[in-house]
Amino acid sequence: MTAERVNPPELSPAAGFSHAVVATGSRVVFLAGQTALDVDGKVVGETLPQQFERALANLLTALRAAGGTPADLARVTVYATDVADYRAHAAELGRIWRRSAGRDYPAMAVIGAVRLWDEQALVELDGFAVLA
Repeated sequence: MTAERVNPPELSPAAGFSHAVVATGSRVVFLAGQTALDVDGKVVGETLPQQFERALANLLTALRAAGGTPADLARVTVYATDVADYRAHAAELGRIWRRSAGRDYPAMAVIGAVRLWDEQALVELDGFAVLA
């Protein structure tokens, strides 16, 4: 995939995301929402950063199984049950992202959710990738 990150100077500086991603490739991979489920289907992690790290790992595992890499991500949506908590941990979540997925950020959004499918889940990530 080729991905052009577009961050116009007329918009606020993009920190931890890209305003737009122009992706060119031949395959699109749609990634289902991933929470901090372990292999036994149990939510692991007590804190938002712990759950974010596991949910991101699960998302990247699905992506790799489909033949992609983190650089192929064009869009990721984060659903958080407490957006204020997410903002409070933004720097730590950014470090987790960079360590796991690198510095090529997809277009992203954070959406507040009253509750996720797994009652104990604090965060869920979904997205799509474009593969060459």
